[in-house]
Amino acid sequence: MMIEASPASREQALQPAYDIIIIGSGLAGLTAANVLAKLGHSVLLLEQHFNFGGLATWFTRPGGQLFDISLHGFPIGMVKSCRKYWTAEIANSIIQLKRIRFANPQFDLETAFDVDDFKRLLKTRFQVAEPVVDDFFQTIRRMNFFDDHALTTRQLFARFFPGRDDVVRLLMEPIAYANGSTLDDPAITYGIVFSNFMSKGVYTFSGGTDALLAKMRGELRRNGVVLRARCLAEKIIVANRRACGVRINGQDIRAKAVLSNANLKRTILELVGLEHLSPAFLEETRAVRLNNSSCQVYLGLREGERIEPIGDLIFASTAPRFDSQALCAPRITSRTFSVYYPELRPESGRYAIVSSTNANFSDWALGTEEYAAAKKKLIEDTLGALEVFVPNIRGKIGHAEAATPRTFARYTGHLEGASFGTKFEGLKVSQNLPNEIAGLFHTGSVGIIMSGWLGTVNYGVIVANNVDKYVREGRK
Repeated sequence: MMIEASPASREQALQPAYDIIIIGSGLAGLTAANVLAKLGHSVLLLEQHFNFGGLATWFTRPGGQLFDISLHGFPIGMVKSCRKYWTAEIANSIIQLKRIRFANPQFDLETAFDVDDFKRLLKTRFQVAEPVVDDFFQTIRRMNFFDDHALTTRQLFARFFPGRDDVVRLLMEPIAYANGSTLDDPAITYGIVFSNFMSKGVYTFSGGTDALLAKMRGELRRNGVVLRARCLAEKIIVANRRACGVRINGQDIRAKAVLSNANLKRTILELVGLEHLSPAFLEETRAVRLNNSSCQVYLGLREGERIEPIGDLIFASTAPRFDSQALCAPRITSRTFSVYYPELRPESGRYAIVSSTNANFSDWALGTEEYAAAKKKLIEDTLGALEVFVPNIRGKIGHAEAATPRTFARYTGHLEGASFGTKFEGLKVSQNLPNEIAGLFHTGSVGIIMSGWLGTVNYGVIVANNVDKYVREGRK
């Protein structure tokens, strides 16, 4: 018997069973699907939204305006990962963002955002002794998962740069935007991510995420992956502590293994069912802290309008010094502006600017009228902050809208709209899930380290290999 797909996503009738069902199409889920399909498994990839990509996706507005959902920028390691696990075409579309700007009360500078330039800045602009700079970079390069997690990022900076909150701002602020980490998180969550970025700068995809995802969907289909949008995974079917399928839009489809790319806590506490979990594992899961969310303001220039180059990424702040809590506060003092010049999407010839701010879900628990007013104020305040760099920007804007933690919770299903997954302890729970429920795996943004585009892609590969081993052993 064939099970019909939902009308909105009907391409072909779904089979009653697949080797592997993947819930969620973030970059980790997409990559895992591609790896598993190339290993010879039948794969069904489900996405509740109408677009694939999770927080690495895009949307359009009338008049041809197109926006990437979130802050763009990742380390050069993405080139190798895309070449190995996707295609040479995707890897070759990766380009460097060459003008990274910091503008705040403590300093205003541009950097190539690579190790050589940061060393130069620390030694010349910030007058830090060369042996200290070299020792710092050697220390973070040596960091690994087996380090003492008791050392916090705050303590790490105090060891090398005591009393230098300007240096802390230079080194910490971009990483806080990249993965939501704070000064009080384990130093390893900072060091590993910072080392990746410090290799050779910051990169993005030429053509934007719409071009990227079109290429990814094409590769997935060539490899036999069945893609379904607007397909809600209602429940992971568990029997005798073993995952054996997924309920999709009211239909049960069997699987030898299930891989969730959904929010970690939603996967365990909502999709699995508490009756299938041990008290100890439940307690550990409930103790996992969600990372913060974010707000975005999308600004599209009218067709024919242009601006002078102001940088590719601008870390703009009016705060006197870096403060992890202030970075998420309702009264916004710090923003990252991602500037999309026409060269990124030559076929459109349009400019777009996306402002990103870290945020707490609880601060947006507002009534309908308050919420609408708060979003309007967010846009107005963002335009005011952008006027520092483009004085006449208001007269050039053709479209403006805002997304909040509530927006991300709605479209991704992430609890509290968590843009960066979980804190460090989430990684252990994610990795141990198959030991609790056989055949059930999790990938995605967990543990801060496995956050950002490169982290989630690589975690998708790691987990895909574990799924492959499990399924093959089950065939013996």
